[in-house]
Amino acid sequence: MSDTVLSSATREVVIGFDRPFVIIGERINPTGRRKLAEELTAGDFSTVVADAIAQVEAGAHMLDVNAGIPLADEPAILAQAIELVQSITDVPLCIDSSIVEALEAGLAVYRGKALVNSVTGEEERLESVLPLVKKYGAAVVAISNDETGISEDPDVRFAVARRIVERAADHGIARADVVVDPLVMPIGAMGTAGRQVFRLVRRLRDELGVNTTCGASNIAFGLPSRHALSAAFLTMAATSGMTSAITNALSPDIQRAAAAADVLLGHDPDCMTWIGRYRDGGAGGGAATSDGAGGRRRGGREGRRRATAQEP
Repeated sequence: MSDTVLSSATREVVIGFDRPFVIIGERINPTGRRKLAEELTAGDFSTVVADAIAQVEAGAHMLDVNAGIPLADEPAILAQAIELVQSITDVPLCIDSSIVEALEAGLAVYRGKALVNSVTGEEERLESVLPLVKKYGAAVVAISNDETGISEDPDVRFAVARRIVERAADHGIARADVVVDPLVMPIGAMGTAGRQVFRLVRRLRDELGVNTTCGASNIAFGLPSRHALSAAFLTMAATSGMTSAITNALSPDIQRAAAAADVLLGHDPDCMTWIGRYRDGGAGGGAATSDGAGGRRRGGREGRRRATAQEP
């Protein structure tokens, strides 16, 4: 039963089995956001600033930062984005790239202990990413696919995750610093996707003793009311043992789902965080309340006002 400790220069967040659920804000990502991609290519980080502030004010404990733009100088853009976000927020960051040079550029400027997103089970990827994680004293997201692709068999995905954990240990990376992504399939394409993930998360917790994360919105891909469906999935995943998710921190449904999971799992002593946020029966409070994962969970009204002006 391991705690994954992440930090910025001034703030610590802990992902753990006996800790409140950790929300990692997904918004700083140009994938599918043409306007943001154009801005970043032109050196305009105004939306990055707005998204960072809005997500933290809405309750994100960490922020994922991605600068994946075709033909752009991703290492330079990612490093600049990380420095900027760290200058305006105090939450730890998840450095997100499929390009090893970009990961290293981001890690080189990062202040604190970052979460690297990500490593997969391909041999080339393991040998290029894990040494970076060790060099910079980071933690890493281990995505359970390999050279054979994404298996529909959860037992195969578990075996890939176990191999990544073992290879990380070979590089001197503690099990506590490996956060496994069991891979969430769209429920519209695979009717058993939710049930598979819940089973796999329990195995990852009970047999490997590792923390877990996922892209929670993947479950609702292509379906209406995706935020409500993703929120229901998040609560069920958390009660199955999932300890964090990269998700839409601006969604009141998501915030409420994470808070509900904390109550149901006994991670919200005396339900004080829940009461503080939802006493008036509304979507969320305005005053900050303790989040138990390190630092403060910040109220939702201002964050939601900012969210209405953001690009979808």
